[in-house]
Amino acid sequence: MTQTTFPSPLALLEQAWEYCLDTTQRSTLFLDVMRERGNISIAHAQNGKPPLLAFDYELLIDARSLATPCNYMLLRVLAPAGTPIDDTKRPYIIIDPRAGHGAGIGGFKADSQVGVALRAGHPVYFVGFYPDPVPGQRLQDVMQAEALFVEEVIKRHPKARGKPCIIGNCQAGWAVAGLAAMRPEIMGPIVLNGAPLSYWAGSDEQNPMRYAGGVNGGSWMAALSADLGGGVFDGAHLVKNFENLNPANTIWGKPYHLYANIDTEAERYLEFERWWGGHFRMTGQEIEVIVNQLFIGNKLASGQIQTPDGSTLDLRKITAPIIVFASWGDDITPPAQALNWIIDLYGHESAIVEEGQIIVYLLHKDVGHLGIFVGGKVARKEHAELVNVMEIVESLPPGLYEMVIDAKTADLAYSELEQGDYTVSFETRSIEQLRQVDPGTRSDEAIFSTVAQVSEINDAIYKNTIRPVLQAVVTSEIGEWSRKLNPEALQRYAYSDFNPLMAGVAIQAEQIRQYRHSVSADNFFLGLEKQASELIIESLNNYRDLRNATTANYVKAVYGPLGLGAFFPPAAPIEEKVRTEAEQRLNTLRSEAEPQFEQGSFTEGLARLFVLAMHHTGNIERRSFLIGDSIKANLPEIDPMAWRQALEEQTLLITLDAERSVATLPKLLKNLTERKRAVEIVAKVTMLAPELEDPSSPLAIKAKELLGIKASRAKPTAKNT
Repeated sequence: MTQTTFPSPLALLEQAWEYCLDTTQRSTLFLDVMRERGNISIAHAQNGKPPLLAFDYELLIDARSLATPCNYMLLRVLAPAGTPIDDTKRPYIIIDPRAGHGAGIGGFKADSQVGVALRAGHPVYFVGFYPDPVPGQRLQDVMQAEALFVEEVIKRHPKARGKPCIIGNCQAGWAVAGLAAMRPEIMGPIVLNGAPLSYWAGSDEQNPMRYAGGVNGGSWMAALSADLGGGVFDGAHLVKNFENLNPANTIWGKPYHLYANIDTEAERYLEFERWWGGHFRMTGQEIEVIVNQLFIGNKLASGQIQTPDGSTLDLRKITAPIIVFASWGDDITPPAQALNWIIDLYGHESAIVEEGQIIVYLLHKDVGHLGIFVGGKVARKEHAELVNVMEIVESLPPGLYEMVIDAKTADLAYSELEQGDYTVSFETRSIEQLRQVDPGTRSDEAIFSTVAQVSEINDAIYKNTIRPVLQAVVTSEIGEWSRKLNPEALQRYAYSDFNPLMAGVAIQAEQIRQYRHSVSADNFFLGLEKQASELIIESLNNYRDLRNATTANYVKAVYGPLGLGAFFPPAAPIEEKVRTEAEQRLNTLRSEAEPQFEQGSFTEGLARLFVLAMHHTGNIERRSFLIGDSIKANLPEIDPMAWRQALEEQTLLITLDAERSVATLPKLLKNLTERKRAVEIVAKVTMLAPELEDPSSPLAIKAKELLGIKASRAKPTAKNT
């Protein structure tokens, strides 16, 4: 806590007067900002709550008019003047989350996902939604509409190099993953930003929200909320849950920050609150499916979700590259919830390689959940680099990678190839390494299996007893009034011109702005104010920690082996089953692949050597692909499709048995000329030439022993002889 120097008595009186004048003015200005917030929220609602994009756009498809209608829309984002768009570049489709708030965070400001894609010259489309769902709307209707949107974008860009890149933010992330599994033929690379796919994962400290279902006895509370709303679920409930996670910020931190910086923060605060206070709604069926199937049931990664045609939703059917962006500062979707589905789905990296799949994850050190989507620094760094490397991601050998972004240094080799401020590398990862991203947290997941079983019983009891009564009593009008009287909405009406008691606030605030007297930064009483604020925040944080610990201990006690877990024992972890299946499949693949280790030509040998070099360095740099582009012209005999097939086949062989892949490499590169040429090409691409030029290096010694190549400067030859 900061220390405050005690002034002389006379100075203390002067500072007291200065502080009283300032705090009175700040209080009035604060109240006026609250009034403006209310007015903006009311006007936004009266205007239909359109997407809050910082860019102009045109409506292409209104899904309310489709055969299976829903409240979604497809927008084409119009590039600002002076921003050229290249129609041969792949289009980007950004889908915002429908999780209580309205659409817009993907393009909230110039430095955003929309902004960086436009600046890179890509056509950009945005999927938003209207405030109210179509009566009877289902999640499968939304998925069908989004598939139609993707097809429309593909039709509009016949010359594009590659299918659209689909970005799913938060809730939209798992929806995009589901769509990619159902319609893999229309999907380009998918980016899942802050998107939960493993709903039981996490730790007590970072993800206390996962215990909410256990405290409430399961999903019946979501059904009750929808029934009290006349069959419509109010998104304000989800907003409130988010705010409850951090009471220090909600109750004190955010309003005090505005109060303390009232002369400079008002515009930014009001712009954010316009989105934050724009609550959207779902049908009861939608929220029940989300809670039952995903957050409590955790059925997505395990393939237990039924599709309308009777099949199951299997994420292994996704053929497009998958990029996952998560953050250690995210308490809504911590890295475990964003990544553990990979462990549960594949069990071993060989399964990823066998499927020909490319999965890349990117971890931020500390940005919060909202910062992933609206943070300007995140947009300029992470989102911009994701756009820049998308074609490179598609060119990676199959497997699991961590994308690492570092600041470019002056001594960087081939630094001229990196045009921006950062360099990007893709570090090879195994499933076991992924388990170590957040170790020791999976043992707690067993109790959530018991929670899911109890939830099904409570849900059935509710729907057969209380629901019929509420459906007979609660009309749509009553439901609408319940939403208007929700404290989250009511406070915005209370602090607005709708309230006659606020009539004089605007006049007083305008007068104060003309004669504003700000307190000096070293004012004694201002120091006390800041100390008091720090104390309040610390106290509320202590309350939060105590609440979270109590909640976690309560759920563990009630649903653990000495509680309801004794009557509803948890199912065996899917991770164990998948790991066993993956190991069995690994042994089978090794037997089946035995003859392939010695089969192949120069193309296969070059591909194997390239992947082996990647495993030697542990990563592949963006610069390597840029160097590779310059070498392609000297390899006319290698067809791009044949190269891709060879890359996938050789990656699998190396994953199955790296030592045998090395030992049999001379069988593919059949003469010294081929071997020299392959080594020179790979050394240049992977920037291993300096190591190969050192006769004493292990790599140079291995090259000499295996291929008969002495250490020499690597210069790729133009033709294979």
